[in-house]
Amino acid sequence: MIKIAYSPVYKYHLPKGHRFPMEKYELLPQQLLLEGTVIQDQFFHPIQLTDEMILKTHSEEYLRKLYNLPLPRKEERAIGFPVHKSLIERGKHISHGTLDCAYYAMENGVALNIAGGTHHAFKDRGEGFCIFNDFAIAANILLDRKEVSKILIVDLDVHQGNGTASIFKDDDRVFTFSMHGEKNYPLRKENSDLDCAMPDACQDEEYLDKLSALLPSLISDEKPDLIFYLAGVDVLATDKLGRLNLSLAGCKMRDRIVFEHCRTHNIPVAVSMGGGYSEKLSDLIEAHANTYRVASEIYDY
Repeated sequence: MIKIAYSPVYKYHLPKGHRFPMEKYELLPQQLLLEGTVIQDQFFHPIQLTDEMILKTHSEEYLRKLYNLPLPRKEERAIGFPVHKSLIERGKHISHGTLDCAYYAMENGVALNIAGGTHHAFKDRGEGFCIFNDFAIAANILLDRKEVSKILIVDLDVHQGNGTASIFKDDDRVFTFSMHGEKNYPLRKENSDLDCAMPDACQDEEYLDKLSALLPSLISDEKPDLIFYLAGVDVLATDKLGRLNLSLAGCKMRDRIVFEHCRTHNIPVAVSMGGGYSEKLSDLIEAHANTYRVASEIYDY
């Protein structure tokens, strides 16, 4: 059974003024249940990370700042919303969910997190709606426990995974691959192990051809024990922060390419939701739901 991490938004008292769209985290599970793609038993609510877990990735100084809010104004602006205790607590649940998904993926082939993909968080600071870096935290814990020896991060969010690239720049146990919009946020990019910058208005064929050319050789060369897949749907033409022009069908095919290669090579894949900011909420939910539909189809037990 495919397991799905879910941290209900309504459990947290979110502050006024945050700009991150939260509706999708509640509507997506409802849609998946309504259409029969998943059943209730597949969902689990992850526990929180401990400080010890967080400190394998983030600095003591940064954690201390989070525990002694408010953050300096400049640092809060970089994150993009007022940081509140509830958001920190939610971030701990979400990041533990990604770790749990990695373990479930190693059992069942795939597991997915209805949240996460917080790839703009650096060791010592947050950025771009990201407080904790869930992939980095999960990867470092798994490597420290010697559960895996090599991890491949496939980041297909439209924004470069700058925080992830920075955290693992000197760690050859983690290969970071980011395929993103060339002229999109962040303005100053970090160096991933492999960056593939796509031009504005890039459409399905160009995008999918490039992914299909790169991913098989990456898997073959790196031979990862585990893949973390950031399945952001801000690559859509309808996305107000995207600048690429993928269709819903093209975005769904992107997911299929990733899952099929993982399944063919018998590599477990843990998925985080990533970004998505389409004006029309139905487009946004449809695109995210497609990731779960394709996973359910390919890993049909």
